[in-house]
Amino acid sequence: MTYRETLKHPVVARLSLIQLISYFGTWFSQVAIFSMIVSFGADEMTIALTAAMAMLPAVILAPIIGIVIDRIDFKKMMLVLLLVEISATIGFIFINSLAFVWILMLLIFIRSAAASMLFSAEMALFPKLIKGKMLKNTNEIHSIIWSFTYASGMAVGGFVTYKIGFDTAFMLDALLYTIAVLLLLGLKLTIEQHTFVASNWQLFREGFSYLKSHKKLLHLILLHASLGLTSFDALITLLADHHYKELIAVPLSIGIMNATRAVGLMIGPFFIGRIIHKENLHWFFLLQGSAIILWSQFEYSFYLALVSLFVTGFFITTLWSYTYLLIQEETEKKYMGRVISYNDMFFMLSNVLTALFIGYAAKQALSLEAITAALGIGFLLVALYYTWFKQHYL
Repeated sequence: MTYRETLKHPVVARLSLIQLISYFGTWFSQVAIFSMIVSFGADEMTIALTAAMAMLPAVILAPIIGIVIDRIDFKKMMLVLLLVEISATIGFIFINSLAFVWILMLLIFIRSAAASMLFSAEMALFPKLIKGKMLKNTNEIHSIIWSFTYASGMAVGGFVTYKIGFDTAFMLDALLYTIAVLLLLGLKLTIEQHTFVASNWQLFREGFSYLKSHKKLLHLILLHASLGLTSFDALITLLADHHYKELIAVPLSIGIMNATRAVGLMIGPFFIGRIIHKENLHWFFLLQGSAIILWSQFEYSFYLALVSLFVTGFFITTLWSYTYLLIQEETEKKYMGRVISYNDMFFMLSNVLTALFIGYAAKQALSLEAITAALGIGFLLVALYYTWFKQHYL
């Protein structure tokens, strides 16, 4: 089954188009956010905390998100969440100095909470509609869309921010979310909604007990969470500010670096998706770690760093989508929403810790090259962990 055949499924096609538009808007304004706080004179920890704030909701709200997903109608919930994202994005316009950075972080938290719930709801919905090769393709399509919008959104966002400013970027972002809402109104979705007579607290306990009793599933969640080591937003912003700003404007630098990495994210699945499987997965973790270490050695040069960033991105998408598939296949449908939200909690916790590590290490005067190499070494350890997991559970 090809990607084109998968996209003939009407729900997959419509949600993929909504993802394409809304994700583009998210990354489009991401450049504006980081460029704005750099222009305000933000230090390393402020940049790292801003990056972490986008990931924190999935960590804190995971138990609630899982219960809401399993209880609430998908389409109604998606509509409300998109409207929340529009409101929070418009709120960015009113931030004009570091004195209001706490409001910025609160708005980022709110928008990211809505985005996290929306993402988890989609990833819990797909296994209820499709399975097998089509589910694998849908995960990869989702990853490719994310990567494409990351590349194009960062590149266009960097150029627009540089040319016409932060506020215009935020308004354009809100407009894109509005288009996504209009597309959602035309979504035709028929799916059996589980009726739960248990209380929310009982549902929470049941989900937690289910996860606790399935050790294999826990290990798969930890393997997926390791991809949080590729949370490079704070690192790329610091590189742009400390290493490359004499060569190229900060917004352009951030946009070009993220876009280059995302091109690798987008292209990788077309090659790796065909050959990755449970028996050779550890090799791809090794390749991912090696690519990040290579990037650390080339960061002294903006152009060499771009080449190595492309290589760094080449493996990430397939590793993300394949480990997600393993989790979906291992989970019973009635627990899907709660397990997916717990998985996203661990993944985002890994992202938050990575962002904070980057900020703290940079604050302690550890070189950005050493910080990058440490993240690469993390993947070498994950490869060893998967080798152990394969021997004991596969």
